[in-house]
Amino acid sequence: MDWGNVTAEDLIDALREVDWSSPPRPLSEFFSRFTVPRSYPRWNSRLKCNLYYYRTNYFILIVSVLILGFLRRPLAIVAAFLTALSIAFLNDSFAGSFSEKVTRTVRQFSPHLAAKMRPPHTPVIRGRPSAKRTIYICGRPRLVFVLIFSSASFILWFVSAGLLTVLWALAIGLLATILHASFRTPNLKARLNTFREEFRAVWRNYSEL
Repeated sequence: MDWGNVTAEDLIDALREVDWSSPPRPLSEFFSRFTVPRSYPRWNSRLKCNLYYYRTNYFILIVSVLILGFLRRPLAIVAAFLTALSIAFLNDSFAGSFSEKVTRTVRQFSPHLAAKMRPPHTPVIRGRPSAKRTIYICGRPRLVFVLIFSSASFILWFVSAGLLTVLWALAIGLLATILHASFRTPNLKARLNTFREEFRAVWRNYSEL
């Protein structure tokens, strides 16, 4: 797969649809080999490849830096958690897994309520499910949960007055991520993982036909 031909929109869509439950890469691999890219196309390709392959490591890195910035503002931790949750809901895999776990927990106490939390049937167009299906969380459109958690986090950010601290911590975390992704040489595992994900995408599209 030529990462130089992958646009930023394609990378965002891939990160939105991919499963984020995979464990992070080992630190020995994460800090293995660093080289300076010789040209802009190579840097562009390396950056996208590493952002996709080490996505879990970068997520943990950014969260760790944010936690250090939250130590002096406890209320900002709740705001950050709600913000991260609202962003995580944009990932199809996380939204489906979250909805399934909540529904399973509610079913133990109230089966009738759990039945109401089931998503509606997926519309069928020309004998196959619609490609642009709406993601539901606990029987409601995903956008509803994103707006609720985003609004609550915005109020907490305003009350805690810790937004500036968080922005600095977030900037440091993003800068560290970009620097690592720019200088970390993609290894064979990253390339094989890319081919595997590409095969899964092709197979998924084929199975929908």
